[in-house]
Amino acid sequence: MERDHSALKKMRLDDTEDSAISQVPAMASSMNQELFWSQWQLLDSILPTGGFAHSYGLEAAMQSRIVNNQEDLRLFLIQVVDNIGSLLLPFVYCASRSPDAAAWVKLDQLLDATLTNEVGRKASTSQGSALLRVAASVFTEIQSLQDLRRTFLGSTSVSFHHAPIFGLICGLVGFDSETTQRAYMFVAMRDVISAATRLNLIGPLAASVLQHQVAPDAEKMLQKWRDRDVSEASQTAPLLDALQGCHAYMFSRLFCS
Repeated sequence: MERDHSALKKMRLDDTEDSAISQVPAMASSMNQELFWSQWQLLDSILPTGGFAHSYGLEAAMQSRIVNNQEDLRLFLIQVVDNIGSLLLPFVYCASRSPDAAAWVKLDQLLDATLTNEVGRKASTSQGSALLRVAASVFTEIQSLQDLRRTFLGSTSVSFHHAPIFGLICGLVGFDSETTQRAYMFVAMRDVISAATRLNLIGPLAASVLQHQVAPDAEKMLQKWRDRDVSEASQTAPLLDALQGCHAYMFSRLFCS
């Protein structure tokens, strides 16, 4: 009888352990599912970050007759994505790997010194500050986001550039570095195509087709430039930088940059 009781007790313990172990994948799956919602929300075009107020130099390229048709737009878009990968993706990557205030401040200051034209610099800071404001309002469970905004709001030591802010927020939310970098390039590509639609260069349906066609090129750029330190950041398309700098001198314009 004692042997039977001992065996029964062991079976109950084993069942309890098995039950606890079986709950681990379920909990992990639940956390991953919740993370998907955060990822989709950060990529949603309705997020009020002001991204659609910027054309990444496309409006100036059209007025300069550099971009005249859909094929020109495709080539322009590929160059934009490539340039973002080489210049800004390292800042996104480093910020997501070390999502703390001290590391972010250094990255923000370095990027402010790296950007070469005033129009691009203002576009970056306006989008970054708007993104931090939205993220601090949405992800209220992440106290460090509230502390960051409270500490540096109105400070002259930081500029709130978009790339480091994006990487920081994704790191705090729980994104892995590859997802963060791919998401950043997707957002930039989406905004350029949206600007082209608003400028009547391309229709909404054709814009969706173009986005799908350029996706393989964007993935190649991601694999080419991913996981690089900020010391390797470089400008690969200086003409794009010059075009964006000309935006402020246009007689009429729809976008801020």
